[in-house]
Amino acid sequence: MSDFYKLIPIDSKSEPFPFSQLENKVVLIVNVASKCGFTPQYEELEELYKKYHEKGLEILGFPCSQFGEQELDTQEEIINFCKLNYGVTFPILQKIKVNGVDADPVYTYLKAQKPGLLGFRGIKWNFEKFLIDKKGIVFKRYSSVVKPTSIESDIAALL
Repeated sequence: MSDFYKLIPIDSKSEPFPFSQLENKVVLIVNVASKCGFTPQYEELEELYKKYHEKGLEILGFPCSQFGEQELDTQEEIINFCKLNYGVTFPILQKIKVNGVDADPVYTYLKAQKPGLLGFRGIKWNFEKFLIDKKGIVFKRYSSVVKPTSIESDIAALL
């Protein structure tokens, strides 16, 4: 079993969200923020989720305020913002840190599996994306500027 499935982050209701429930699914993990220039990517993420969820795609948003304090303060505000402005139906988990000594174990794992350019292990900005295959292997990492719909072919191939 992949170590990916041993991870257990916390969901928006402060409940454990064991990644073991994601076995045999393709997973797209994104660090999100509500007040960022990339925030409109929520629309494309939701589009992909609606199109491929029934075929085995799961998208997980991890709110983060480490880049310019661009995330709302409370979990309730974040969830309401996502639903009201972008109709988000995929899971938005608890607000976390993605860099530094307090980085969430999910991001510590993802960065170790797929470092960025020149081996840079940090997350550079909001809306970086990690695509995980059905076996829990981190397939690819995409920068913030990569639009979600431009990775649709990778998602379809893994499904």
